[in-house]
Amino acid sequence: MGAKEISEFSTFLATDKKVSASTQNQALNALVFMYKNVLKISMDDLDFKHARIGKRLPVVFSRNEVQKVLSNLSGELNLMASLLYGSGLRLTECLKLRVKDIDFDLSEIIVRAGKGDNDRKSLLPQLLIPQLKRQIEKVKIRLEENMLIKEFAGASIPESLEKKYPNAPKELAWQYIFPSKKLAIDPRSGKLKQHYRHESFLQKEVKKTVIKAEVNKNASCHTFRHSFATHLLEDGYDIRTVQELLGHKAVRTTMIYTHVLNRNNFNVRSPLDI
Repeated sequence: MGAKEISEFSTFLATDKKVSASTQNQALNALVFMYKNVLKISMDDLDFKHARIGKRLPVVFSRNEVQKVLSNLSGELNLMASLLYGSGLRLTECLKLRVKDIDFDLSEIIVRAGKGDNDRKSLLPQLLIPQLKRQIEKVKIRLEENMLIKEFAGASIPESLEKKYPNAPKELAWQYIFPSKKLAIDPRSGKLKQHYRHESFLQKEVKKTVIKAEVNKNASCHTFRHSFATHLLEDGYDIRTVQELLGHKAVRTTMIYTHVLNRNNFNVRSPLDI
């Protein structure tokens, strides 16, 4: 089989199976990777029907729903979810935060290597400062306990940085704000390292809490980020500012939130209400 068969299969996925564009792309990329990198066969003449990419609006909490969900979370879970909403962070960006990324004096959070491997600054909500300081104290105690373990090699950091700064993994500044419960062997180096919390730790609790709070929306952790952007626009902040805080490359991506503002954009009354 070659380019002709792969093209036919890709078209079959779109026309017969009615899969989404992302599913079709995943299948196509897997096949192209296998042919080019494993079988060493060029795939340059692909011609197929693309799956339709529909227009979707993001799920957004109202301000009241945000408070209902947050009030049903406690401890680290509450702090994580509050950062997603209060700073507009993605879940992985929140989990990968280190002590050095929080600037209490400037009320800023530095997001390192976000989507597209870009750094950016975001807001540090004043309301979260006491919680964050307590969390960092816990991290400090955890580090002191870990240092008593002979095999402990510090927090996981990029290999290139560890070579340049060999002592960094054991410094408080480089510790994760939300460390995993147990130490684990780093598969790259074989050393005992401190990693960050797994994504499912918050994902599962948010799903359960949304149901418990009787918020009838298909919400997830990412809904907090959507709500952050929408509520800033509702408050009259410039869309370019919101774009920068979210880390979007193009303002077109941020524009989608103008379609879900909690107000009647058309300034139209339903005939039923007249």
